[in-house]
Amino acid sequence: MVLSVTGFNPRSLTVKVLFLGTTFTLLLLLYINTNPSFLTSTSFRGDRFDRLPGTCPARAYANGQWTGPHYLTNDRIMTNETQALAFAGFEGCASSREFDWHLASDNEEQFDRFPDAQSYRWTVGPKDGCEGLEELNKEKMVRDMVEQGGWLLLGDSITEGHFFSLSCVLYPHVVATPVYTPKSYFDRTWPQNLYLNPDSPLVKDLYLPPGFNMTGTPLVTFRRVDLLLTKEELVDLHNTLHPDTTADFSLFSEEAVWSLSPTYYMPLFFEGNYSTMVVSTGGHWTTTLFGGYGKDKPAAFHGAKLGIDGVLDFFGHAMRKWADDVQGALKEAARKDEGKRKRQVLVRAYLPGHDACHGNKKPWKEVYTPLWASYNWGSIWRYNEVFENIITDVPEKYPDLHYLAIERPGRLRPDAHATGDCLHIMVGAGVMEGWTHYIWHYVSKELGRSRHSRVNT
Repeated sequence: MVLSVTGFNPRSLTVKVLFLGTTFTLLLLLYINTNPSFLTSTSFRGDRFDRLPGTCPARAYANGQWTGPHYLTNDRIMTNETQALAFAGFEGCASSREFDWHLASDNEEQFDRFPDAQSYRWTVGPKDGCEGLEELNKEKMVRDMVEQGGWLLLGDSITEGHFFSLSCVLYPHVVATPVYTPKSYFDRTWPQNLYLNPDSPLVKDLYLPPGFNMTGTPLVTFRRVDLLLTKEELVDLHNTLHPDTTADFSLFSEEAVWSLSPTYYMPLFFEGNYSTMVVSTGGHWTTTLFGGYGKDKPAAFHGAKLGIDGVLDFFGHAMRKWADDVQGALKEAARKDEGKRKRQVLVRAYLPGHDACHGNKKPWKEVYTPLWASYNWGSIWRYNEVFENIITDVPEKYPDLHYLAIERPGRLRPDAHATGDCLHIMVGAGVMEGWTHYIWHYVSKELGRSRHSRVNT
């Protein structure tokens, strides 16, 4: 049976359908190209990360395992503290600040940890979701820091250890200031800097940006900033949040703490040749420092949470204020220089310590969570979770702030602590060197894949 309708032309209809289909397809492609977030919006994909696929996201990097030991020398017994450099594969270290302490070579009774503690390698690959992770190359890193911008490190003594580690990783292409002697005075508020070594063979092949000064333009700077905000800023914030606080309430105890305001370090970030600011906090957010939430303290305002829960609640408010302030400063700086400088702020997840660490002689295969932990170590994961959620829940709100959940490698290394405590990390064990490796990868490879970041590829 053939359907016959007056005026009906099958060939004409086919042409019209094809024309309409082609037009719709072209319009859809045009919309996608001009509105790329359409493809990755939460309504379309159902996840909260509006990102293009990266080669090695932070959590993928953290999925690896420690392998080894992979010895770098023929020596299997440590008889002298100077051997620590060779065991770690360092040519030397530019920083002279507590040299042997940082390398955990300052106690002969613990020489039996060497060379094993410095011979494990963080191994990660496609099976972990990580591809394209280039081997750490100090010459390329130095070039990137000179030509693309240096790093400003803000944090507590753990971050100071990271600075020392960088001084070893980048040696001999950098020099460090200040120069310390065993009897020299030291103030934790002093900046520590790494500069391009004028005698480095790299110098002749580097492009030095306008205004770059080898003795005055740091490649890396460390500033001691325990809380990311000052005590005064935190007290003001607490009073604003809780105006009904009792008159005898004191937020802080007399415990020592060192911190700076974003109103101080953001201009420092913009004025230097920095492109990356790396921050980390959590270890000093304790009930001993925040004495108003200390043990057996009564509720000081309506609805107050007590103990560590109260500190955590306030931490969330403080880090949201910090994120607002920092993103606002970045936006204003980008407006002033018309986006000509790429700048990003990385929040590195804080790393807790391991109680009774020195009884461990090799890495763990899985993270072990003890029933009890010193200080606030048992709650560090909660601080990290709070900070991560602030930055990532609405990526459009903080386009230049990025959270790096790369603490797992360190959590698997109870054997890699300094000789005198179980919080600070042994330089050369691969933990802080891994932070350097991944941060370098992230800023040089991953950034720019983020839809909302203003960093150009």
